[in-house]
Amino acid sequence: MDIILISLITSGIVVLVLVVINVFLFVYSYKANKKIDILLEKGKIKDFKDILLSQKERNDGLEKKIEDAFSKIKNLEGICETTIRKTSVVRFNPFNDMGGNQSFCIAMLDDKNNGFLISSLFVKDGNRVYTKTIKQGKPDYTLSNEELEALTKAINYHG
Repeated sequence: MDIILISLITSGIVVLVLVVINVFLFVYSYKANKKIDILLEKGKIKDFKDILLSQKERNDGLEKKIEDAFSKIKNLEGICETTIRKTSVVRFNPFNDMGGNQSFCIAMLDDKNNGFLISSLFVKDGNRVYTKTIKQGKPDYTLSNEELEALTKAINYHG
């Protein structure tokens, strides 16, 4: 009788352990199936091969977009080198005895210090406008003090 009782208790414990393991596996299987359903888009995708191919297509599309973006950035960098980015204005009075600071000089340069100067001299008879080309920070004509000041400010501009 003792052997039968021990066998029954042991069998009961084994059955209880198997029930616990079965419940654990059922819960684990349910969670895994939920994740698989999400991965397979709830039955829309029938095969993992389809998943891999769609991911490859997405990656190829993204790579193409990244290449296009880098190409556009390179193009913009080239444009920026020749775009007027440094400017300065100097107002002055060429004649100390009359008027105010109505004359001016404007310097406009790109990143390589190429550009031009525009000088406007306001005199009693009217207005005179002059322009001078600047190449790599050097003028093609002699500069007045005001033009030199405008050029120096533009070259040193870090905006």
